[in-house]
Amino acid sequence: MKETYFRWCRLADLTGLEVHALLAAREAVFVVEQNCPYQEADQFDKNSWHLIGYNDSVVSCYLRVVDPGYKYSEPSIGRVLTSKSYRGTGLGKKLTKVGIARTQSTFPAAGIRMSAQAYLRDFYESFGFRVVSDEYMEDDIPHIEMLLEK
Repeated sequence: MKETYFRWCRLADLTGLEVHALLAAREAVFVVEQNCPYQEADQFDKNSWHLIGYNDSVVSCYLRVVDPGYKYSEPSIGRVLTSKSYRGTGLGKKLTKVGIARTQSTFPAAGIRMSAQAYLRDFYESFGFRVVSDEYMEDDIPHIEMLLEK
């Protein structure tokens, strides 16, 4: 696999084709694969930083960071995905490391909060996140709130 090119940007910085590609990648994972019909593009996209990983000009991984004060008081990492054909390559770990580092440098005075799918608890704990809620259902999928303190 070639080196992944990461782009950190606001929605307004993207072309229409780039927005289409990232939304198609998100829908493929969160709506189609997880068989979970919900409003995937939401009000938080316009108040977020988008970290897009490209391999050969294809979206291979993605996450967004919602600005502090919109979803939580802290910045919030969410919509974390690795496209199906890139899973098992370590790209999810690399994406998460890059996302945490960029979020901490962009918002150095805050921790990072997320609503994580419960089955990913160990994955996010390996980056220093800790569980701060009971398990709850979000879009018919078990979730937990997690926090990485500053």
